[in-house]
Amino acid sequence: MAGGDALDLAPVVRNFLDLGDAGGDAIAAMLADAQDRKAARAGWPKGKPDADAPLAGYVLGMIFEKNSTRTRVSFDIGMRQLGGSALILDSGTSQLGRGESIADTARVLSRMVDAIMIRTDDHAKAEELAHHASVPVINGLTDRSHPCQIVADLLTMVEHGKALPGLELAWLGDGNNVLHSILEAAGIFKFNVRVGVPKGYEPEMEFVELARNGGSQVTITHDAEEAARGADIIVTDTWVSMGQDHAHNKIAAMAPFQVGGKLMTLAKPDAKFLHCLPAHVGDEVTEEVFESSQSVVFDEAENRIHAQKSILLWSLGLLGG
Repeated sequence: MAGGDALDLAPVVRNFLDLGDAGGDAIAAMLADAQDRKAARAGWPKGKPDADAPLAGYVLGMIFEKNSTRTRVSFDIGMRQLGGSALILDSGTSQLGRGESIADTARVLSRMVDAIMIRTDDHAKAEELAHHASVPVINGLTDRSHPCQIVADLLTMVEHGKALPGLELAWLGDGNNVLHSILEAAGIFKFNVRVGVPKGYEPEMEFVELARNGGSQVTITHDAEEAARGADIIVTDTWVSMGQDHAHNKIAAMAPFQVGGKLMTLAKPDAKFLHCLPAHVGDEVTEEVFESSQSVVFDEAENRIHAQKSILLWSLGLLGG
């Protein structure tokens, strides 16, 4: 665990907009720290600070331009467990909703909080915020990527006995922001990804090439069974993201990629099912799979807290050198 009096250390600014901002060694350190902190808290009340309380006196400002359950709660509880506190801003109750610039918001918040988390639609907003802020900026979700979710996913895989190098991961559904971050992780940790998507819904090739350049084997297929066959992990996500149009057409295209019992039988016998939630049971996944012993979605959801804590410590220079 990170130790010492955090307030005696010079401030460090490490933005976490994509996994590559940290790199493999730092993410490995996050995973180890998250496991240690989680184990040390076993049986404790959720709001009790960790023994070392490394962020005592620190404040996280959280900007929400998109609805949230897990991101909102996990960052808030994570800060409490680290000994700090968090506050929430949204467009409906802050000047962001009345046209104040991102640049001015970044400069103001940098004088009032120690780190900023933003959950928004356009990745360019997170980049602009980071450019103008003098404190760390963390991507809580954008249309491009969802790195915090994937640190929690990696933690969940490791907890369930999956070694990352050489892992076979199958993605079923939409080539979206979550898949982009999975592909980035694949290149960093050398696991393989078979992407099963309908035609026209493939991920951005930038992330495919990033994974391949890192040593990952990436297969893009329009056959769900081909993607699932022999997988260690099967992952899906909601088919229609917040704010997307043409939902009916998209749902029809996605239907053959529903994760059901047959697809799970094509995976390895000890395969695990992941979903970042919220789930639309009956659409992207059947109730049979969602409620099965192979489903670790609620471990995955809880791990958002533990992953976020380690991301915060890294961003503030208290973890990973």
